[in-house]
Amino acid sequence: MSIFRTKNLDAMIAAGAKPGGLKKVLGPTDLVLMGIGAIVGTGIFVLTGTGAVTAGPALTISFVVAALACCFAALCYAEFASTVPVAGSIYTYSYATLGELVAWMIGWDLLLEYGLATSTVAVGWSGYFQSLMSGFGLALPDALSAAPGAREGVETLFNLPAFLIMMVLTGMLSLGMRESARANNVMVVIKIAVVLLFIAVGVGHVKPDNWQPFMPFGAGSVMSAAALVFFAFIGFDAVTSAAEEVKNPARDLPIGIIGSLVVCAILYVVVAAIMTGIVPYMDFKGVDHPVSLALQVAGENWVAGFVDLAAILGMSTVILVMAYGQTRILFAMSRDGLLPGKLSTVHPKYGTPFFATWLVGIIFGLIAALVPLNVLAELVNIGTLAAFTLVSVAVIVLRKKRPDLPRAFRCPAVPLVPILAIIFCLALMSFLSWHTWVAFGVWLAIGVAVYFGYARKRSLLNKAG
Repeated sequence: MSIFRTKNLDAMIAAGAKPGGLKKVLGPTDLVLMGIGAIVGTGIFVLTGTGAVTAGPALTISFVVAALACCFAALCYAEFASTVPVAGSIYTYSYATLGELVAWMIGWDLLLEYGLATSTVAVGWSGYFQSLMSGFGLALPDALSAAPGAREGVETLFNLPAFLIMMVLTGMLSLGMRESARANNVMVVIKIAVVLLFIAVGVGHVKPDNWQPFMPFGAGSVMSAAALVFFAFIGFDAVTSAAEEVKNPARDLPIGIIGSLVVCAILYVVVAAIMTGIVPYMDFKGVDHPVSLALQVAGENWVAGFVDLAAILGMSTVILVMAYGQTRILFAMSRDGLLPGKLSTVHPKYGTPFFATWLVGIIFGLIAALVPLNVLAELVNIGTLAAFTLVSVAVIVLRKKRPDLPRAFRCPAVPLVPILAIIFCLALMSFLSWHTWVAFGVWLAIGVAVYFGYARKRSLLNKAG
């Protein structure tokens, strides 16, 4: 059937290597730091508190479970990214293996996932930024401090800081990936240094009695917390969106994907253990700055100020990399004819999809400024888990269909590792709330309507016959 038509892999690889497209400027260090930039942000600075209340000191196990799900999926991503170094991430891989409709749906899913991730993190960035301003005796008018209805009893109209940070980072992305990568690298180095400072200072204040009982709410709570803190690992997959801008993708992409995930998993587990060792887990209830709280309880207020600064930088890099991933998926879908061609035009000077970058930046900047995203944030998790499941299926399919295809990196123990990735991801999805499933279903239903009403007829594969 036409909805299951697949793209020619050899032609895709050749097209991605053609000159005149996106500039190849990224190396392995850029990719590892890009992955860390996307991962270390809201997860470590905000969600660790909510996770501690949900699972207690066993939050460390929740992080390990979420990391394992990501690790299995990361090995699958690494095989695809090194074999098919083309922009579009899992959208592109699905198009080559599972067919056009599946590729469209996962691309549609990722556009929402990355977009809402940037909006959600921009709102968190705004909160930390306004907190930092208050330390200097400065404050925005209430009307410009948050989205309408975001604060009970306060008349708020527009989250100005959230919108402005989206515009600043969109501008950086539109002017070139080399410049954006340099800015990302500097911010990542600073925030990792601050996380290491927290570990060095905090470890001396740990009281092992706070780790008892270790699993106060049972194994189910550990899985629920894992489904929540999974958000903390989202981002390494955005590295694959850079495939066409990597100098040596066969070697560098696996390094970037796996390297960033391993570094962040270790940091998360250590930080969670120290936090719950300093502060009794129930004291994190309602706290949106758990790392700072732990330092304040420990009497290390001077480090808490650095943590607030690192949180601002950390969220900036998450927005930057997520927005980057979204624009490259939009670029790939447009280039395939599934979306208007204007979205895949490359700026002659900057070598970026200039129009697409500003379009999504403005749209999701306005969403960050106008919509409280407390419920919609879970859509980011379910969308990513769905993407990880599909890339794991796609690896198995491609091994069957094209065993002859040269693979610079091979996922070990196929089909065992992809099957484990599928099991872990589906298990975590099952612990998400029912309204998240409903909202996800509605978005996918809209995607089906757009595909059959617009994209299917205009697909380049359809025009080719």
